[in-house]
Amino acid sequence: MTRIDALLAAGPTFSFEVFPPKTPEGRQQLDQALDELGAIAPSFVSVTYGAGGTTRDLTRDLVIDIEQRTGLTAMAHLTCVAHRRQELLELVDEYRQAGVENLLALGGDPPVDGSEVPGELTYASELVALVAEVGGFCVGVAAQPELHPRSTDRASDRKHLAAKLAHADFAITQFFFEVEHYLSMVDDLAALGVDKPIIPGIMPVTNLGAVDRMAAMSGAEFPAHLRARFEPVADDPDAVRQLGIEMATELSATLLAAGAPGLHIYSLNRSAATAAIHANLGLGR
Repeated sequence: MTRIDALLAAGPTFSFEVFPPKTPEGRQQLDQALDELGAIAPSFVSVTYGAGGTTRDLTRDLVIDIEQRTGLTAMAHLTCVAHRRQELLELVDEYRQAGVENLLALGGDPPVDGSEVPGELTYASELVALVAEVGGFCVGVAAQPELHPRSTDRASDRKHLAAKLAHADFAITQFFFEVEHYLSMVDDLAALGVDKPIIPGIMPVTNLGAVDRMAAMSGAEFPAHLRARFEPVADDPDAVRQLGIEMATELSATLLAAGAPGLHIYSLNRSAATAAIHANLGLGR
């Protein structure tokens, strides 16, 4: 059991994100990825929470399994959407009883079918406060370098993020593709008196269509000048994957050189790209 704030205090971290699989085949693929990535000794593994709380039990079971079976440090995503306060308190207590020490507090997305499922909390900052009531956890929050999709302007976006970080221990960003977005966000937060670690999130481009869909949902931009690098190899999936890993390595190296406190890779339940980035950066030496 290890708190992420303690890991960050000791030096740069390297972590990755997975999601709860819904089929036996998906679980087999995830287990293989966890086995393979366990060999690089990641700082921690985060587990996502489905829109509208749809993966509540799957997320909980996977987090506890990773923490207790694999020996890796797990971080559970937790959202406000579609949950009563008491439900959230019970879930947090389950994590505490299982020895899980790290949570990522999120506002959360509504159900994908567009239905309205009211919850008793609205904002991630309220969830951070609820977890603090239980006590004993290291709590992270999400940050959007290119602004939250519901933000009206840059100034208010940064003030809301600063307010979240006032009571959280660290943040992990949504993925982005240009270092300037991250550095600008960190500067904005520093001007507001925020000195908590902000871990950049990295999405290796291994499938152009998938990245386009995820970027559209998250509000991230896949810049035209980067997309142009893929045009000569667009019909070669292996070449696309290799170029995506190369670009993610370049971004990661630049971020570390600029003082980022770690790297968080969106692995999509596969090991190859994450392991390659780790190796390319020489982090295993």
